[in-house]
Amino acid sequence: MSETINAEYLGMNLQVDSLDNSNLAYFKHCAAHDFHLQKCDDCGLIRYPVAEGCSWCGSGNATWTAVEGKGAVHSYTEIHHAIQPAFKAYTPYMVLVVDLDTQKGAPTEHEALRIIANLVTADGVLAPPEVVASVGIGSRVRMVFTDVADGLAIPQFTLDGDAEQPSQPWRYPVE
Repeated sequence: MSETINAEYLGMNLQVDSLDNSNLAYFKHCAAHDFHLQKCDDCGLIRYPVAEGCSWCGSGNATWTAVEGKGAVHSYTEIHHAIQPAFKAYTPYMVLVVDLDTQKGAPTEHEALRIIANLVTADGVLAPPEVVASVGIGSRVRMVFTDVADGLAIPQFTLDGDAEQPSQPWRYPVE
């Protein structure tokens, strides 16, 4: 049985098809607003992005594991010129690299389970300029899901209102 997910998000066509079983499973969890990643059955490390083999030991054996979607901004990019026309109304918007609290400092002290996603409001809409301007490295975020179609939700991050935020998160200098 062939399964394909088709959707549109801000004017961009999205498709995940049966040739990509790992991503179908990943997005099935996301559609339920549950964040699950593959945990290697051999070395015990969780991987992202999803893949058919472990990035560290090469094993193909993994179990889908619930992961808490909370962490700190490791890095970011602020987009001021939207290539995708529908994103233009949201500029500037921010794409984050987040160190999840889960698996922080593994497999080495300088590594973490890092997830890439947009910065959004709590209701899943790309964050407005005043929120973008307040976020930097070290800002605490939590995962939210943006429903885009039946069977497809995109995991994204919003500021974690329950977490202590840095008084002045580090931001890249602006010229």
